[in-house]
Amino acid sequence: MISVRGVHKSFGGVHAVRGVTFEVGKGQVVGLLGANGAGKTTTIRMITGFLPPDTGSVAVAGHDTLRHSLAARAAVGYLPESAPAYSEMSVDGFLSFRGTLYGMRRRDRRNATERVLGLCDLHEVRRRRVGHLSKGFRQRVGLAAAMLHDPPVLILDEPSNGLDPKQIGQARRLIRELARDRTVLVSSHILPEVEQTCDRVIIMARGQIRVDADPKELLGSLREASPYIVEARGDAAESVLRAVPGVERVEVTSRPALDFDGTAWHTFRITAAAGAIDLREPIAATCAARGILIRELRREAPGLERVFLSLIEADEEGLPSPPGRGRWPADGRDGGGSPGGAAPQSHGAAA
Repeated sequence: MISVRGVHKSFGGVHAVRGVTFEVGKGQVVGLLGANGAGKTTTIRMITGFLPPDTGSVAVAGHDTLRHSLAARAAVGYLPESAPAYSEMSVDGFLSFRGTLYGMRRRDRRNATERVLGLCDLHEVRRRRVGHLSKGFRQRVGLAAAMLHDPPVLILDEPSNGLDPKQIGQARRLIRELARDRTVLVSSHILPEVEQTCDRVIIMARGQIRVDADPKELLGSLREASPYIVEARGDAAESVLRAVPGVERVEVTSRPALDFDGTAWHTFRITAAAGAIDLREPIAATCAARGILIRELRREAPGLERVFLSLIEADEEGLPSPPGRGRWPADGRDGGGSPGGAAPQSHGAAA
């Protein structure tokens, strides 16, 4: 549904997008992440036809965004972060107006409006002016407008912006439902939402694709290197933990909490040596043998935020990116990834 091939885009002396290549198929929900200036917004603007690429090609639903611009744009439903709408219009009136812009006939507009009002749970506010709605309701109106003409491709920039926890859950389920027969690209700074919503994630840095992977597989590959968290009683705990076979480093992570008798409980973050087995049983056995009480022993679960931050930090320091499925270009020559997806973000030429 979306094909981006060897795309470059520059603004003066700023090379915002550098040889980006990916594909997104029907039925996928793909997240696009990146720090400010990573090139994700520029990439999205080229997909939506707002910007032409300097070199390379972009196609949406089989339509080249330069040679068949109108057809490509008609295949896209776009929700920008700000969810713009005419504040003096009613929700019904605004959706009807959007349908007119899409060239829909009156009956089709009416049917489509009823459909998206139900999908976005907007029936109760359909007669109210958009300007009188809360931020969360305005965001849902923007999503309804993006879906009105039933496009095969949806680009959603911060779709949960302004929503309460219940509405975020509803939006997540709606996105998964919409992806059954269309392509959905999601850009969000709420990384847990990306983990729970997206089939694949693309992370960009300095105009290149650094990661293109299934979030679960990506996190699974990092689980083996996850540190251990231990809360143990007594000042001797640190030396005992350092003596456990396979332990490489022990860090104290919090101030001690005093017990009723004045004995301190310490929290430690333990890093295993390369190739070490799971250390939870050796830690528990060693502490038991040495009379050290433990009230917490767990492995720190890796999250997408950790992957994202480690990638950005490595990129800033000029180091190789952390390992994972997909391509991780470290030499700055090629920003392409294995066929994958991208997603939205919307303001700023080279953001």
